Amino acid sequence: MSTIIIEGAHVLTNDGSAAEYGSGHVAIDGTLIAAVGDGPAGDDHQGRRINGAGCLVTPGFVNTHHHLYQWVTRGLAVDGTLFEWLTTLYPIWGNLDAEITKTAATGALAWLARTGCTTTTDHHYVFPAGGGDILGAEIEAARTVGLRFHPTRGSMDLGQSKGGLPPDSVVEDIDAILAASEDAIRTHHDPSPGSMLRIALAPCSPFSVTGELLRASAELARAHGVRLHTHLCETKDEEEYCRQHYNATPVEYMQSLGWLGPDVWYAHAVHLDDASIAAMAATGTGVAHCPTSNARLGAGIAPVRAMRDAGIAVGLGVDGAASNESCSLWEELHHALLFARARGGPRALAVRDALDMATMGGARVLGRQDEIGSLEVGKLADIAVWRLDTLAHIDIADPVAALVLGGRPSLELLLVNGEPVVEHDQLVRVDPENLASEIGKASKTLLDRAHRVGVSMKET
Repeated sequence: MSTIIIEGAHVLTNDGSAAEYGSGHVAIDGTLIAAVGDGPAGDDHQGRRINGAGCLVTPGFVNTHHHLYQWVTRGLAVDGTLFEWLTTLYPIWGNLDAEITKTAATGALAWLARTGCTTTTDHHYVFPAGGGDILGAEIEAARTVGLRFHPTRGSMDLGQSKGGLPPDSVVEDIDAILAASEDAIRTHHDPSPGSMLRIALAPCSPFSVTGELLRASAELARAHGVRLHTHLCETKDEEEYCRQHYNATPVEYMQSLGWLGPDVWYAHAVHLDDASIAAMAATGTGVAHCPTSNARLGAGIAPVRAMRDAGIAVGLGVDGAASNESCSLWEELHHALLFARARGGPRALAVRDALDMATMGGARVLGRQDEIGSLEVGKLADIAVWRLDTLAHIDIADPVAALVLGGRPSLELLLVNGEPVVEHDQLVRVDPENLASEIGKASKTLLDRAHRVGVSMKET
């Protein structure tokens, strides 16, 4: 018996055949999509019926890169380069604990849901001594909000005393990192079909981890069948760093350590030469494109058209809230289109290409293209219903263009695993007013704590 039937909406399936229905239906049976097609659903589908007239139905968005803890450090170092921004914020993040992280993660995940996200990753790599179970805290936050979650156990072992960027106070010993990484996999990773929780391993970046950690993490991940993630090619500074220290481009360096393959995805990939794109395409390595954060930090515009033409799986990511204060996955869709065209002209990215990156592109990056990313019978019921019949969008002829090019529409309904997470543009499982109050307190606590241990706020 179907539990929810959406009828009368414009349905974009993104199913590979370019099927769209101007007045179609989607029927959900429990956690799965039971029917998709033109016209009404028919009497053989029973359950809660939703009138989708004036709405666009799409697959739920997939966020392929985030730093949830940063939700409580927004608005700092607003005019700095990436390296200046990091050196300002690392000492503050060194005062995180599980309680603050849970509050920050709940806020970031709740806002992601409001912007159409049904599945998200998180790249957490700051684990201060005595901070408690930080990874477990953000996993609990995802359960509270109701999103499908792919957190990563990140790490840093290359502090300033060894030539790295982060202060020594926020790095860990390699043996401790590998033990914690294996424990995270054994405790939390669920590889079963329809899983709501999967773990990946994610050493932070070439300038904050050693080659030994990168190689060992890749071996550990592959021994357990989990994915690998890191930052790469975000800025020109990073390329200069890799050439100076490793006599290689960032991609060449990572390839030498076993970090290319269909189980690997990189965040950013802004500064890629042709050889790097070819190597990534040949090995099935994916990319999390983060246009808003890249613009906020002045890093540049990733070569999305070239990557997609080469066959690279490209998804979208909001990146951390400290380098993208809006953290709206809808906004990434909007900016991905505009920035690609600013770089490559009006045909560099079509509106449906942008929507594909937000949905199936992200699903491919996470290895879940058989379960999410499109509206097809048998796939998981992760679905967004956007209202387009109000003043902001009513006269935009193409509903998909209305979503991608217009302002952010109201989210009439967001389903994850067939369960409502957002209805009528309101969160179902979280009280936003109480959460906002908690976030304000957590942010103040963290900044006060940093001030007490001597962190200067004059650069923030």
